[in-house]
Amino acid sequence: MSRVAGADACRGGWVAIVAQGERFVDLLFAETFATLLEAVRDATHIAVDIPIGPPAAGVRAADLVARAFVGARRSSVFPTPPRAALVAASYAEARGILPSLSAQSFALAKKILEVEACLDDRIFEAHPEVSFAALAGRHLGYSKRSWNGQMERRRLLREHRLRLPDRLTAGEAAADDILDAAVLAWSAGRIADGVALTLPDEPPSQDGRPVAIWY
Repeated sequence: MSRVAGADACRGGWVAIVAQGERFVDLLFAETFATLLEAVRDATHIAVDIPIGPPAAGVRAADLVARAFVGARRSSVFPTPPRAALVAASYAEARGILPSLSAQSFALAKKILEVEACLDDRIFEAHPEVSFAALAGRHLGYSKRSWNGQMERRRLLREHRLRLPDRLTAGEAAADDILDAAVLAWSAGRIADGVALTLPDEPPSQDGRPVAIWY
């Protein structure tokens, strides 16, 4: 039975849920992705909510398909900035490359490059809202930051036997970060079992890796 992990960027660093089969094993927090990887070195598959494979220009097919897949939650899927904008020295410089770039998307640049520097064959791109929609078999009706949304997401995890303890502490990670990491662990388990699907169905490759969101 494979030990897997779901990792999500959060305030102050990264949070991860470790699972074995469909059973919760541990909750971890680390300030850097490299440190987190060391903490989950026994995980065979790691699903992370960060784009892997930024485009040279334009919009990735994975992001476009994912926005449609999550329906009303489409605003949670940020278009991945092109590499030139990611490595820009400032937001103003990045906006000169991509005028439509939001401050929130630019803020992800550090995390995207952090993951890219640590890539290995265990790491797969995933997206919590895509995974939750797949788990539910429908579009979710509530924001992940709302009470109804968090209760719905926890119930979905519980129905699929991934039960989270009532008391959990992980640095500055918020409740929605922990729920996101948990559903990413579910997706990592599907990848380990060979039953995961991708968005798009036939993803393009970049540097020998499919540019896809797994669920």
